[in-house]
Amino acid sequence: MKEYFDLLLSTPLFSGIDPQDLYPMLHCLGANTVTIPKGDPVFLEGDAAGFIGVVMEGSVQVVQEDFYGNRNILTHAEKGDLFGEAFACANIETMPVSGYAVRDSKLLLLSCQKMLTVCSSACLFHNQLVKNMLKVVAQKNLEMNNKIRFMSQKTTKEKLMAYLLEQAKAAGSSEFTIPFDRQALADYLGVERSAMSAELGKLKKAGILDLKGSHFVLHRT
Repeated sequence: MKEYFDLLLSTPLFSGIDPQDLYPMLHCLGANTVTIPKGDPVFLEGDAAGFIGVVMEGSVQVVQEDFYGNRNILTHAEKGDLFGEAFACANIETMPVSGYAVRDSKLLLLSCQKMLTVCSSACLFHNQLVKNMLKVVAQKNLEMNNKIRFMSQKTTKEKLMAYLLEQAKAAGSSEFTIPFDRQALADYLGVERSAMSAELGKLKKAGILDLKGSHFVLHRT
């Protein structure tokens, strides 16, 4: 676990925490590490809620699945990112969504109840931790608003361009790599993969973008 301390201290959840406090803090929060192979579930819809996850290696996608198995990707968590915090803080009994490891992943799981409740030792770090959690939830809310904005566009082309322009803005460059493959991007935007691939081909032919896998370059037209 100690080999991941620098990573954990760099995450928004542990911002402002004294490095000397991290080990007793993790013990206080009931920290547990799990290793999940690529493609396996981290949790499934209906599983008990109440934990907050931190990706230490790999990546995790949180998805909604309908009766026919169609997926809507809600969030994508890379190394250092949190997942599951909104459901844990909502104080619901079971998870309404599922989470899967996109790559072989090592995850840190924390008890939300222990995080938000002052322990018998009255640890001084709890106030800072709660403040950090509020910031994380607020940031995730902004990200979800962006997703709604992408999906509210009328056409597949408009959804794609809204997403890609936001990614370029976040990267501060017209050249960037997204965290999705073609199918995952289609699931995230709520469009058919074939229709999305056709639009990407048209955009490339029109000189609006170049792409290779998940790497994009946008051009001014």
